[in-house]
Parts: sequence; C-alpha cells; structure tokens
Amino acid sequence: MGLVGCGRLAEAGYLPAFAACGDAELVAVADPDPVRREIVAGALPAFSSLEELIVEASPEALLVASPPAMHEQGARAAAEAGIPALLEKPPAPDLAGAARIAELEPAPWLGFNRRFSLGSELRGAMPRGGRLELELRYRRFSWAAVTVRDPALIDLAPHLVDLALFAGLGEPALVSARSRRADHVELRLESEAGEATIGCACDRPHRERATVRGPDGEVVAEAKIGGLVRGARERLGPGPHPLVASLEAQLHEFARAARTGGAPTLATAADGVSAMRVIAAAAASLARGGAPVSSDQTEVGA
Repeated sequence: MGLVGCGRLAEAGYLPAFAACGDAELVAVADPDPVRREIVAGALPAFSSLEELIVEASPEALLVASPPAMHEQGARAAAEAGIPALLEKPPAPDLAGAARIAELEPAPWLGFNRRFSLGSELRGAMPRGGRLELELRYRRFSWAAVTVRDPALIDLAPHLVDLALFAGLGEPALVSARSRRADHVELRLESEAGEATIGCACDRPHRERATVRGPDGEVVAEAKIGGLVRGARERLGPGPHPLVASLEAQLHEFARAARTGGAPTLATAADGVSAMRVIAAAAASLARGGAPVSSDQTEVGA
C-alpha cells in the first residue's frame, strides 16, 4: 500500500498501525514537504507527488491521508490507476466534492475509524424512538497538526455524524447546529427513528463518548474513550493506543475490501455523501442562527 500525506495522523497513527497489521504493508509514501516525507518514510521510498508514487512504486492500494482539499485528487488518481483507495475523513471539504468522489469507478472507501472503536458497541443499536448522545473532543495544540486547522464542524463532526447513521438513526429529516466559536459545535439530528445530539470541541482534553438510549431513557449501549483517568490508563496500560488500534482494525478491513470487495464495517463513498449532506445542513443552520434545516433539501453544490 502507498501512503499519500505525511502529517501527524500518518506519523502517530498509521505508521504504528501498519507495523501491527499483518494484512497490509506500507511500501512507499508521498508528500510535497521534504521534511515530513523524511519523518514518515524512514527507509521507504518517498516521492513528492502521488502520481510519482503510483508510477514508481506500483502499489496495490492507496491510503490518502492528505488534507481534505486534496482527497479528490488522490481518489481520482487511484481510480485512473485502477487501484482501491482509502480516504481519510472527511471525504472532501464539501458535499459537492464528496458526491464527485462517490461517482468514481472504482469508488474509494472512507476512513471513519471511529466505527472500529466507539462504533463496535453502536452498530444498529438504536431502537426506534431512541436517542443518541455523542461527544468527541481533543486539544488541537497537543495533537500538533502540521497543516490542517479546520473548524470543529469539519474536523470532528463528520466522525460523529457517521456514527449516528451507523448506529441506525437513518437519514435525519431536520438538522440544527449552534457554535460559540469555530473550535466548538453542537448538532441535533432528528429522524423518524429518533434523535441524536452531537458535541465537538478542538480545545478540550481528549474524550470520546457514545450512549444509545431507548424511548424511556434507559441506556441500551455505551462506549467511552479518554477522559482524565481513563485516558491515563489507556496511555500507560498494555496494548496499543485506542487511535492506533482503530486504524489497525480499519487497515485489516480495507485489505479485505481490496482483495474481495466485501467490507461490512468499512465506510463507503456513499456513506461519505450521507455524512457530508448532514454537515452541509448543519452549516446552513449555523448561518441561520441555529434554525433547523431539512437535510433532504441540501443540494449538491449549494
């Protein structure tokens, strides 16, 4: 597999995930930044562009972990080369880009890796009339991202929107959002199946929580990662960091998808369109002062 994008996720997440994964081997990397190439590549071949990587290294599959604005280019290059691709989230900066990516043949898979951590407890768990409570937060300065400084709505919310759909919420009829500043956003999704509340922050201690409640408020399923005490145990305890573990599981699933086309947990390009449709509706709600917006009225290209 070739890796495009040598940012912090590649360095701190995917490199140890590849080392632990017996189903996928990293054979080359590409990034326009020579310093980042050297940090991530080690002894591997390193290229300044994904086109060079594809031609010179002949990978069997491509992992695109570059900034979201570059995802479509990576997905298109992989499709033209006839090799499967895995794109990091979000699939594109906007709904129109996500829709174009989904039309590629072969269409890429998407890296909604929370399906392999929090999502292991949530898939299809939401009962009709139930409620989802989802939270994801981290300190951006601690993560030390190299280039990307996206607002919480693009940086974090796509993960949780995808989890809500993965849990069985269904296409939300109404989406509302509020935000005090770019690093914080709260969403409310309402569908025929129930509702979901989503909270994201880029300037708080790391914590991830997902709770599924039944119609009477009883807890049906719950998953937690991070927090002050739990986070210390996760960092110091045996086994890989939760991020690395989720990326390793995702690589296993992508390798399976690349070989057989079957990947029941891995997100599809169509799932990316669904998530970005909700994000577009949330952005429209923010522009309207938090007023609910119908997601099915969010047009591609709007």
